Amino acid sequence: MESIARLRYLQASPQKVRLVADLIRGRDVEEAATMLQLSTKAAARPISKLLRSAVANAENGAENQQGGIDVGQLYVKEIFVDGGPTLKRLRPQPMGRAFRILKRQSHVTIKLDSRGQSTEAT
Repeated sequence: MESIARLRYLQASPQKVRLVADLIRGRDVEEAATMLQLSTKAAARPISKLLRSAVANAENGAENQQGGIDVGQLYVKEIFVDGGPTLKRLRPQPMGRAFRILKRQSHVTIKLDSRGQSTEAT
């Protein structure tokens, strides 16, 4: 069973967030959580919270179906980072000028799936 979680308007540039997303793509959830916990990147903490949210979504979705889900079988099937809106700010410079500062935002989507379960086409 596939579960999805989204993080929108993260105050970090998509380029920096993609470095963290590339670390956990295709890995087991437990291994990905450990890697995020040990990472020194600033984007690792919000992505770690997003991963926990996706696991909770998988558990709650499995409660509605029969059987349930084994968290040990979950892996990061897909994670991608899209650009969000950019905040434009001005920084004063000498002689009455101003330089533009772009504060970039990101949208992160993560999809988890179970390794042991085969997907059925309906």
